[in-house]
Amino acid sequence: MDLTVKHTAKNRYQKLRMDFEELYIAVRQQEKRIYTDEQLQLLPDIDHVYYDEWKIRKRSSERLIDYLSKKHKFLRILEVGCGNGWLSAKMSNIHDTQVVGLDINQLEIDQANRVFKKDNLEFIYDTFNDNTFDRAQFDVIVFAASLQYFPSVINVMKQALDILRPGGEVHIIDTPFYTPHEAEKADERSHKYYAALGIPEMAEHYFHHSISEFWGFKYEILFDPTSIFNMIFKKDPFYWVCIRK
Repeated sequence: MDLTVKHTAKNRYQKLRMDFEELYIAVRQQEKRIYTDEQLQLLPDIDHVYYDEWKIRKRSSERLIDYLSKKHKFLRILEVGCGNGWLSAKMSNIHDTQVVGLDINQLEIDQANRVFKKDNLEFIYDTFNDNTFDRAQFDVIVFAASLQYFPSVINVMKQALDILRPGGEVHIIDTPFYTPHEAEKADERSHKYYAALGIPEMAEHYFHHSISEFWGFKYEILFDPTSIFNMIFKKDPFYWVCIRK
């Protein structure tokens, strides 16, 4: 590739990265999702406008942490799209773990590094791409409420599998999935929602995926929100998907 073309592509990539980060922070601020250090330390147990949402996330995080704890072996864990780092901090309490939280959001990464200080926990400000990490260095990769910001499930899962050790697992939680018909309507709702916030550009960075996009990967559904029990009690709306290498 010509050096000029390379330079142009790099500049375009950096601009897209900056555009997304600025839009994402603006949305978080509008939605009142930027927490104080004191509030962050309490998550997910917090009396807040999003109390019901945090109850759901507490249950899903407890299921994941219980599952990982039962492996009874050293785990190097990566959380992609860790935001303010509350879940990474919780996972670092699992015995014999090393946890890395990754996010493109500098504001919350700085806060996570300030609030959560542990020898087995670190937070990195960067994008998730083919060059972020060396191959085969993690045992577990977690996407919690972050997969919807990636345009291609196939591409991001391939990137994740590349940096998993043999026998490693990818876990996706707190993420909405749709049928093709539902996805079209959800996309319309997203455009209206972000327009109402005054940040319509954000709709172009929010994607509506389907469980069928995991076809071709070795995946298992560990929690199914369409199960009879869950539908009766209407507790948790999100799938928990595990992809194994």
